[in-house]
Amino acid sequence: MAYNLVIVGYGGMGSYHANTILKDNESIQVIGTFDIDEARKAASDVDGYKTYDSYQAVLDDNAVDIILIATPNDVHKELAIAALQAKKHVVCEKPVTIHSKELEEIMDAAIQHDRLFMVHQNRRWDEDFLTMKTIYDKNVVGNVFQIESRVHGANGIPGDWRHLKEYGGGMLLDWGVHLLDQLLVMVDSRITSVYANLSFVLGDEVDDGFQTVITFENGIQALIEVGTTNFIQLPRWYVKGTEGTALINDWSLNGHIVTQNRGADFEHPKPIKAGKGLTKTMAPPSEKAITKSELPAYDSPTEGFYENVVAVIEKREEPYVKNEEVLRVMRLIEVIFEAADKNEVIKTRL
Repeated sequence: MAYNLVIVGYGGMGSYHANTILKDNESIQVIGTFDIDEARKAASDVDGYKTYDSYQAVLDDNAVDIILIATPNDVHKELAIAALQAKKHVVCEKPVTIHSKELEEIMDAAIQHDRLFMVHQNRRWDEDFLTMKTIYDKNVVGNVFQIESRVHGANGIPGDWRHLKEYGGGMLLDWGVHLLDQLLVMVDSRITSVYANLSFVLGDEVDDGFQTVITFENGIQALIEVGTTNFIQLPRWYVKGTEGTALINDWSLNGHIVTQNRGADFEHPKPIKAGKGLTKTMAPPSEKAITKSELPAYDSPTEGFYENVVAVIEKREEPYVKNEEVLRVMRLIEVIFEAADKNEVIKTRL
């Protein structure tokens, strides 16, 4: 059976779903779009999709099985609940909402009307994340105690509504959603404290970047950072364990692992000249003491996002992106905003 999908919001992500992600999908067919912008309506026509004159027309069309919401963040709740009430399944772009309470309302509506609601947390499929999760899960560098995950650019906040607070703009609600989602999928432990600072150096009313330090009950501390004013980028991932360190520089998986050799002949480090002094503490370990290796093959999900959507609709599988997981991310974002606003460490049991 093929399911008919309509895209609401035919901007960059909406058109990407239509013309890339779902282009050759055998189970889901994009049959139309709805957008209030005339230029985007015209783009939909050019791409060969039916354009609806109103959102109500989408809801009233019995041929529509799934609605994809790819609009600015502030209207996600309203659109999602209306679609669920019309007995449509719903896929929503991230961030799912601006506030966690709005997601709770959507979740209640999905249960009430017995329809799927799933958030497109697509970066759970990123190769760099899956590689680092494999390193973490298999203790490749021993027991991990420090995780650094960051994305850096130098192009500022993307254009249009992402500069405005009322629409849910800013980088914490943009890239932060991805990195925090990846972190919570990787580390199965409660969060005990959060500290954060937001960057406003570009003069916008929303953050152009942020740093947050998250401490987990199992002892792991994570630094999550997003920057849009970085002309030199730091590594995408830097992870320390009790037996080594793993580095991934970029999305192309340039990186490596250095581990301590067990049973290697111990050699005291030799002092090196460092600036105007000597140091043994910061001297490199001997060649016998370490092994440098390539990144491991990663464990990949067995299917893609939309394949899972269909399987959940047909009650063959559980959602790969669970709404409870997304809700936890949204609550964490609220704690990060609070920590930055108060400039203090927030104790929590999240």
